[in-house]
Amino acid sequence: MRLDDYKRFLALQASRRSLLKGAAGAGAIAAFGGLGASSAVAPAMADEASDLRTKILQIPGVGKGSPTDADWQKVGELCLGATKANIKEGEFAGVELSFMGLNNQNLHNLLFRGFLKPWEAYTGAKITWIDLAQADYNPRLQQAIATGTVDFDILEMGAPFEGDVCGKGLASEMPDWVKKQIEFDDLVNYLKPPVGTWDGKQYRVTIDGDTHNFNYRTDYFKDEALAKAWKDAGNTTEWAVPKTWQQVQAVTKFLKGKQIGGQEAYGYLDACKAWGGFGFYFLGSRATAYAKHPDDKAWLFDVDTMKPRVNNPAWVRAIQDVIDALPSEPADQLNADPNTTGFQQFLGGTGSMCVWWGDIGSNAKTNDSSVIGDKCGFDILPGSDDVYNAKSGKWEKLASGPNFAPNLAYLGWGVYVMARVDKDEKKHKAAWSAAAHLGGKDLALWTAVYPSGFQCYRNSQGNIGEWVSAGYDKDFITNYLASQFNSYNHPNGAIEPRIPGIFQYYSLAEDILAKTFAGQLKAQEGADQIAAAWEKLTDQIGREKQIALYKASLGM
Repeated sequence: MRLDDYKRFLALQASRRSLLKGAAGAGAIAAFGGLGASSAVAPAMADEASDLRTKILQIPGVGKGSPTDADWQKVGELCLGATKANIKEGEFAGVELSFMGLNNQNLHNLLFRGFLKPWEAYTGAKITWIDLAQADYNPRLQQAIATGTVDFDILEMGAPFEGDVCGKGLASEMPDWVKKQIEFDDLVNYLKPPVGTWDGKQYRVTIDGDTHNFNYRTDYFKDEALAKAWKDAGNTTEWAVPKTWQQVQAVTKFLKGKQIGGQEAYGYLDACKAWGGFGFYFLGSRATAYAKHPDDKAWLFDVDTMKPRVNNPAWVRAIQDVIDALPSEPADQLNADPNTTGFQQFLGGTGSMCVWWGDIGSNAKTNDSSVIGDKCGFDILPGSDDVYNAKSGKWEKLASGPNFAPNLAYLGWGVYVMARVDKDEKKHKAAWSAAAHLGGKDLALWTAVYPSGFQCYRNSQGNIGEWVSAGYDKDFITNYLASQFNSYNHPNGAIEPRIPGIFQYYSLAEDILAKTFAGQLKAQEGADQIAAAWEKLTDQIGREKQIALYKASLGM
């Protein structure tokens, strides 16, 4: 994003906020001290920390419009306490840092600017920004990795890239003082080592926890006319929120041609357009319940050979599901990328079901573009009536019932400091201080509550009372947080590998899937082409090395 575009964006925010204040400024927000479990906090504990968290959650307050740059700066300044405890004022005067990260939905790097502006003012350091669109992120980073021309000091990056970046010595090891400042032990277990590490060394300041969850419109599944039509169509089950992908398919096909509230009704929203490798996660979320057997940690490759599983019956079924559902989805769904399905369609009122990262829940009531704040429900990903056993080559029905396998997609964004700063002690400390500020415990709560591009990743973010104090409805937020933490803690969660080239695998798949969804290839043909491309890439990278790293990433 160019500087003039950024300034225009801020001007639009300010104009929009002035319109919203009058409409939303009346509602009083509940005080932190009287909220269920929160009210049990001993008086001695209700000190500066809880006061700070209460204060930042009122900026701007749920229902008062999307946060602006002024809000981001205010939150960043209020959360500077940990920095001030470790860094003297003006300590980094003369230091210039470059920060490369994402600009998606006008979030990520734009928020970092606001959060770090008071940090810059206090420390004296200056930051220049390299902003990348989601589809451009992987190619730009892969270019830097391949050529060794790292032209940035700090990097926003997901854990799947750690094999490429940390494994090639491009990142700086985290100092002990940073681990203390960010209160590392508060991370949810699945984001603790080995995630964020390489060869036993810690590199990542976690700022996000990623899992795909299931988002649905509550009004659809309470609609009496749709319930009657469902029964009249000969369905013997109740009209209810789907719990399996088989049910999702049935509902999606049933809704074709129906209306709700005078508008066209639609079922599931597939993200079919390539998205720089990130779109592959959305097929993955259709596939995990079919492909991730509870007795097998692997679901993408065979662990002993790295033979792709993407063309086995489980994945082919998921691909065929998309093909079969598309005629019942909105027109031109082939050209819908994940941003379209989540933010333009679902939050904008089109469709009744979609899979996304946790952004949908935090945006439903805090994003100006959302029209479904009071009509949104959440769950872990749908399951499947049966699951494919890749070892036996057979479909199985589990005695416990449907198979559920949350897709722990991308393992969250983190902030990484590059090794090129290690030779300059002052710059090294400055870069890590900036990263630690962005990964702070209190700032993390705010980014989970409001639109940021990030979702829960700390145990402390599960305090229902704090979310209610920001203005969330208790039932809504309880449902949302359950969809997040029940995914993180699920015994059959599908963990993706932190192996070199993982986004090259995903990008190759996206290109072939686009042709498959467009009808140029049958499901099996497309899957076979993906598998062949993956085999070739594995041989190029080194099969034995990939096998070892894949096993390590699965804890084997």
